Amino acid sequence: MADLFSIDDCEALSISAVHDLYKKYVSRSQVSLTTTFGFGHQLVERAEGAWLVTRSGRRILDFTGAVGVLNHGHNNPRILAARRRFQDERRMEVHKAFFSPYVAALSHNVAQLLPGDLNISYFPNSGAEANEGAIKMAYKYHGGRRNTILHADISFHGKTLGAGSLTGSAENAFSFPGLPGVVTYPYGDVEAVRSIVERTRTKKGKCDVYAILVEPFSASSMRSWSEESLRALRDLCTDEDIVLIFDEVYTGWGKSGSLFYFMRHAGLVPDILTYSKSFGGGKASISGYTAREPVFRKAFDRLSDVLLHSTTYYGFGEETVTALEAVNIVVEEDFPARAREIESILVPGLEKIRERYPSIVDDVKGTGAIHGVFLGGPRMLNLAAKLAPAGFSNDPQFRTKLITCAVIAELYREHSILTYYSPNVENPLVVAPTLAVEPHEVEFFIDALDATLAKGLPRLLSKFVKEKLVPAG
Repeated sequence: MADLFSIDDCEALSISAVHDLYKKYVSRSQVSLTTTFGFGHQLVERAEGAWLVTRSGRRILDFTGAVGVLNHGHNNPRILAARRRFQDERRMEVHKAFFSPYVAALSHNVAQLLPGDLNISYFPNSGAEANEGAIKMAYKYHGGRRNTILHADISFHGKTLGAGSLTGSAENAFSFPGLPGVVTYPYGDVEAVRSIVERTRTKKGKCDVYAILVEPFSASSMRSWSEESLRALRDLCTDEDIVLIFDEVYTGWGKSGSLFYFMRHAGLVPDILTYSKSFGGGKASISGYTAREPVFRKAFDRLSDVLLHSTTYYGFGEETVTALEAVNIVVEEDFPARAREIESILVPGLEKIRERYPSIVDDVKGTGAIHGVFLGGPRMLNLAAKLAPAGFSNDPQFRTKLITCAVIAELYREHSILTYYSPNVENPLVVAPTLAVEPHEVEFFIDALDATLAKGLPRLLSKFVKEKLVPAG
C-alpha cells in the first residue's frame, strides 16, 4: 500500500521536512530562491487580516497583499462564513445539466457595477484564463478574418502559452511558442499604436488588428496610461472595429482607489474587461471577463457556438458564492475609499523617505494601495556590481534586484514585515498591502522602511550578500 500523508501528518511536518519534500517532488530551485530572504525558513501557522503568525509565534505584517489577491485580508470572516454556509447546507458544486443561481446572480451584480453595456460575464479560474478567453472572444468576433493582436512592451497578462506570448516582462527569460500575429507597442503610446494599425493593414487597406490588450495601470512598473491617451485609444478601436481589452486582473475591485482603474474616467468603456486576484476574496481561485453585449452576441450567442468556450470548473459553486460575497463586501465596505485612505498615508510617507535618502531612492510612484519604491542610484549600482557574485556583475538588472532584495531581507529580519519586488523593468520594491490593513500598520511600515534605509545600502548589501549569496567556504 502507498505511503500517503494525512492532513494531520502534513500539519506536523517540520520546515526541514517540507524543504526535503519540495526538493524531491516540487522544485529544488524554488527552495533555494525562497530561503534567500529568510521567509523560507519558517512555516506559517495561521493568518488573519494583514498578519501572519508562524509556528514559533512570530507575527509578520504581510505587506504584499498576496500580489493583489488579499484585498479582503487573510481569512475575512464574512468570506469564511459564506463558504461555511455553502458547505453546511450541502449545496451543489457544479453540474453541466443544471443552472447555477450563483452564476446568474454574480453575473448580474458585476453588470450592475460596471459602466455601459459591459453585461456578459464568464468565470474561469485564473487571470491568464480570463485573458485567454477574452482574446478568443475577440478573434471569434471577427470570424477569424483578422490576424494581428497588440500588447504593450511593459505588460503582464499571464504565463500560459497564449497569454504569455502577450506578456512583455523580464520574467519571460525563455522563448516559448505563442499566438501568431503578435505585435508589441510602447506602453502608453497611442500614436505608436495608431502607426502599427496602419502598418498592418491588408493589401486591400482593411484593418487586420482584432484586439489590443491594455493595462490602464501597470502594477509591474507603476506606470499608467493618461486619460487623454486611453480615450484616443478607445476612439481608434471604435473607428477600426478593434476589440479593446482592459486587463485589471491585479488592479480591480478597489485596489487602485476606484472600483477599477479605468472607471475614474467617466464614459470610458472597454469592449472586454478581465479581472481576478481579489475577486475570490482570498479564498477562491476564480477570475472573470465581462464583455460588452454586442461583442459577446456577435462572437458566441448562437446555439452552434454555445460550447465553443467552456471549462470543467466554470461556475463552480463554492467559488462563485465566494466571489458573490467578496464583491458585496467591496461595495458595502467601500474598498476604493479604503485604498485612498492607505494612499493618503503612503504617498507623503514615501515621499519623505525619497527626500531623506536621495542617493538610495530614485523614485516613488503608484496609486491607491499599489506603490513602488525604486531603489538604486549610480553609486549604489556600482557598489552592487562589486558585491555581486561572479557572472552577475555585468547584468544591470541583477544589480537593481540585489539592492531591492537586501532591503526586503532586512525588513523581514529586523521588522517582521513581508514585502516583494516586481521582476519587471526597474524591479521596484512593491508596497501593496491588503485593504484590511489599519492606518497605524501603514505608518509602522513607513517607519520600518525609514529605519532600514538609515543603515545605508553599503551595510545592507554587504550583509545580504555575505549571508545569502556567497557560498560557504
